[in-house]
Amino acid sequence: MFKTKNLFLLVTFILIAALVAGCGGGQTADKEEGGGAADADVVKIGFLGDLTGDTAVYGQNTLDGMKMAADELNAAGGVLGKQVEIVVADHRYDKAEAANIVQKFINQDKVSAIVGDPTTGVTKATAPISNGAEVVQMSAGATGLGVVEIGPYVFRNTLLDTVGGPATIDYMINELGFTKVALITAVNSDFSVGLSKIFKDAITEMGGEIVIEESLQEGDTDFSGQISNIKNKSPEVIVYSGYYTEGGLLMKEARKQGMADIIMIGGDGLQAPTFWELGGDAVEGSISYCGFSPEQPTEETAKFIADMQAKFNKEADLFNAQGYDALKIICAAMETAGSADPKVFVEALAKTKEYPGVSGVTTFLENQEPVKSPVYLLQVKDQQWTLLKKVPVEM
Repeated sequence: MFKTKNLFLLVTFILIAALVAGCGGGQTADKEEGGGAADADVVKIGFLGDLTGDTAVYGQNTLDGMKMAADELNAAGGVLGKQVEIVVADHRYDKAEAANIVQKFINQDKVSAIVGDPTTGVTKATAPISNGAEVVQMSAGATGLGVVEIGPYVFRNTLLDTVGGPATIDYMINELGFTKVALITAVNSDFSVGLSKIFKDAITEMGGEIVIEESLQEGDTDFSGQISNIKNKSPEVIVYSGYYTEGGLLMKEARKQGMADIIMIGGDGLQAPTFWELGGDAVEGSISYCGFSPEQPTEETAKFIADMQAKFNKEADLFNAQGYDALKIICAAMETAGSADPKVFVEALAKTKEYPGVSGVTTFLENQEPVKSPVYLLQVKDQQWTLLKKVPVEM
């Protein structure tokens, strides 16, 4: 009886001690520092991206850029005297899984910020969650419409489609002389639907003519019907607003049906090696826009390119650069505000002006939208995106 009673008291004491430690200490730290304060010596930043799904090339490259930035910051003493820790999860290009990951970042990992998915669709599916929890989410790539309107904790550090799209159409019409256009939209992609509207408005305003509009589903592989319809209308150029997989297959089908000289023009969604791996010679001459090019770099960008090559043995791309800049812009705002609490540093973040990043100079407007300069027009030559033209943007 004595032994049983003492065992009961011992177990009760252990449970009470664990409960006090788990509730009291954790709540105090979170209150003082907001997200990321559960570990006193680190500032946690979540990586939200696709590492194994259809857009894995974007996610992996964004993460590599973030790792480079974190390594540099930590070697220089970290942020607010603390080391930067990246919390990694793979949503596999699944919006529901991405939403679950954001909930975990906020409620379990206690991140101070999230460097968000590079795609518009996943960003729009997850940003309402982080915004509602008052945790900063910055997409390192979402270029489409309706992103920052979600709320004051939602940012992006990418060249907007509303800037890059018209600049590309202006080049297409006024320098290349293409005025008869076939416009193709991936109707199940937020990014593609939004960009098609931007392209359509720009083509009309600049005196072009859309001779045919076609649609497809992201994930389709047979585009013989769409290309047959397009061929019958004899356009001078194909403008496609979607991603690289369907873009490469579309151009391969165009060549198969005898459209020997037509080229594709699109947004940065085309920019992945998969574009020419699937399209082969058919995608040579294709043009797209973005906010980064390794050619004609600034001094800071040249160093970044060299460091990426040394660390990852590859040439830096747009998503490496935007992931790198996103993390550094967030950490600079923390230093300015003197806090890793997103409720505190969000104001400093919103006031970022002419930040000299490796992906261009970034300024956030009053509505949180970024203005970036210049617009880089790139063209596929010998299975590589090469610089065609730099178009300055007024800040």
